[in-house]
Amino acid sequence: SVAELQQLPGADLADPYAVGALFVAALARYPQDKAAALEMFAFLKGAPLSPYKQSFVADRVAGKDYLPYSYMAGATPANGYVAAEPYVIKVADNPYSKVDASNLKLYLKSSGADSPRPVMVQKRDGKWYLNDEMLLADIRKPQL
Repeated sequence: SVAELQQLPGADLADPYAVGALFVAALARYPQDKAAALEMFAFLKGAPLSPYKQSFVADRVAGKDYLPYSYMAGATPANGYVAAEPYVIKVADNPYSKVDASNLKLYLKSSGADSPRPVMVQKRDGKWYLNDEMLLADIRKPQL
């Protein structure tokens, strides 16, 4: 739930890297409780998701419950994307990450993709919000 998400480190939205990691956590909740996950996405975006965006998310994750786990340490296609506990999600930047004064493009490595996937965060009112996420693209299917 959003209340549970708000108890996690970084949920004060002061750290842009934490916002990227929290998105993966919310995405992992989607297969079990779509409504709760959508509320978490809205919290991270600072606004409700449009019907189009909700449909987009549903389409991209349909039948791919393993997708969010590919961004967690220890998960690989070979082990069916089973992540090691405690879950670790690494969010990185590069020399080109700063788009402008209020936008950052950060990167998460999926073990099912050849290159890191970007996530855009935007600073508004002193907090960082999810602006655009490209973490929903297809990845290698699990081998198990």
